[in-house]
Amino acid sequence: MPKITANEIRPGNTLQLDDGALWVVVKTQHVKPGKGGAFTQCELKNVLDGRKLNERFRSADTVERVRLDQRDFQYLFDAGEAFAFMDQETYEQIELSKEWMGDQGAYLIEGMKVVIEFHEDTALGLSLPDQVTLAIAETEPVVKGQTAANSYKPAILENGIRTSVPPFVGTGERIIVNTEDGSYVRRAE
Repeated sequence: MPKITANEIRPGNTLQLDDGALWVVVKTQHVKPGKGGAFTQCELKNVLDGRKLNERFRSADTVERVRLDQRDFQYLFDAGEAFAFMDQETYEQIELSKEWMGDQGAYLIEGMKVVIEFHEDTALGLSLPDQVTLAIAETEPVVKGQTAANSYKPAILENGIRTSVPPFVGTGERIIVNTEDGSYVRRAE
């Protein structure tokens, strides 16, 4: 693994510290006090368990920067306690537990392309497309003459996620939803 100096640490980098754990850099601040040597203050987040750590590195310190392998996968199906994915290059199948996936699992649609990050054959992260198209399973009826003012009404999507939609959108319609926060973007064509 390549070593980098403390001055080269940037947000988004993945580092392996002395404890052997992998940490993602959330924030950095380069400080040059009037007295003493310069240092870099880093806010780190543990890749596996989400713990946070504030670490100070002197300018002369070196850390190991980890390169994560990003591979394209296609979502296949819900396998009970896990989700099944297929590697787009090797056609090899893997399963990721629903617990590991968390809330992201609700946005998976069969055939969807995702990017999974690996470190030494261990899946560390998954990136969904920014937006998905889903049908509204339940919402209040459409009221004639109501326009798209700043008022929204609650709706439940086909995947069980709750969101807010404009008053002119009704049950059964397909909408585009942001996968990051579940917010309504627009009607689907």
